[in-house]
Amino acid sequence: MTRQIDRLDKKILRLISQNARIPFLEVARECNVSGAAIHQRIQKLQQIGVIKGSEFIVDTYKIGYQTCAYIGITLKDISCFNDVVEAIRAIPEVVECHYTTGRYAMFVKLYAKDNKHLLQIILDKLSVIEGVAHTETFQMSLDEIFHRQLAVFDTDDDDMDVVDEE
Repeated sequence: MTRQIDRLDKKILRLISQNARIPFLEVARECNVSGAAIHQRIQKLQQIGVIKGSEFIVDTYKIGYQTCAYIGITLKDISCFNDVVEAIRAIPEVVECHYTTGRYAMFVKLYAKDNKHLLQIILDKLSVIEGVAHTETFQMSLDEIFHRQLAVFDTDDDDMDVVDEE
């Protein structure tokens, strides 16, 4: 099933993706509609899975997690993919996991306190997962320059279809 995202939805998405804490009444003023209309639209966007949630962003450096690494994971067999994903999900230092094409089945981003802690995570948590054949640490981030939500909600564009995940 597909649903239309119209200009108003796109304007709402642009505003709330820039600031998840923006009050609905401020969004309503920007969009020239009622607060109730904004509330209903946001609920609809949540129900169809366009909005997946909101979050506070913690500065990892300030809480002692000063190493950010990107790791490629090779699987012994693709049939163990789901089990490996669930095992990786249980590692709190892993903040992103992507199913990828190419040499690696998965690519993860994780935070560690320091290089010694990173090594411990790799040896004691990642490489011991049943189904993981090999890990390779690609890069360690020296500093995050910026982080943002995708902001491609041009209200002048035509309406767009959203496919429900149901």
